[in-house]
Amino acid sequence: MSKMCQITGKKMMVGNHVSHSNRRVKRRFYPNLFTRKFWLPEENRWVTLKVSANGIRTITKNGLFASLKKAKDEGLITKY
Repeated sequence: MSKMCQITGKKMMVGNHVSHSNRRVKRRFYPNLFTRKFWLPEENRWVTLKVSANGIRTITKNGLFASLKKAKDEGLITKY
């Protein structure tokens, strides 16, 4: 599960690099991923996740436990 956010599901996109002469060459757009450790007080332990910047904002807004539960229901993570 590389290059994919475990909370939001953002992953690599493919597009074109367009030069000044309008030549097009395939390129990749990678998500802004970080490997972060979060404290999960419900289970009294640390959880390591690979999350995007938007995923960190989601965790801050909704809480870690709710975000993990939603990601598990959507099939983005199997265990945490």
